Amino acid sequence: MPTNTAVEFDEVIAVCRSLFLKKTKDYGTAWRILRPSSITDQIFIKAQRIRTLEEKKVSMVGEGIVSEYIGIINYCAIAMMQLELSEADPNEMPFEQVASLFEEKITETKELMFAKNHDYGEAWRDMRVSSLTDLILMKVFRVKQIEDNDGETLASEGVKANYQDMLNYAVFALIKLGIK
Repeated sequence: MPTNTAVEFDEVIAVCRSLFLKKTKDYGTAWRILRPSSITDQIFIKAQRIRTLEEKKVSMVGEGIVSEYIGIINYCAIAMMQLELSEADPNEMPFEQVASLFEEKITETKELMFAKNHDYGEAWRDMRVSSLTDLILMKVFRVKQIEDNDGETLASEGVKANYQDMLNYAVFALIKLGIK
């Protein structure tokens, strides 16, 4: 059965987008108060919980790894939005603007995914979901180090590229888990 990564990506993002927009209606843009380092820590918490659930094979609070991967995707989109917004931008933003920014960040990230898939030949399809989790955690630690270095890097990609990679790894995990 041939795969269609574009369709699968869009199906996963549709689930994430729906939750993100519902929460935006419920909470507004309360996330605007978060510093980038706090968003990175939220992604870390979610990825670490996934790893713990993968190892222990049981959840004590009822939610499994799917909701955590969705959270990673949405927090990565939030992080990329925050990187481009300034303190001068209002904390409370119109719903339509937030929806548009979300789409912009997802589109940029999807384009990066296609470029990398071309070069890597969709190697992620042969990976274990647990390896995708580990790659997300590694990227989180990279971002934390860059943040601790006040954003300065000598030879590495910046934080946005790492957020994009984490988002794409989470999408791949959800595709492999059969989320549509």
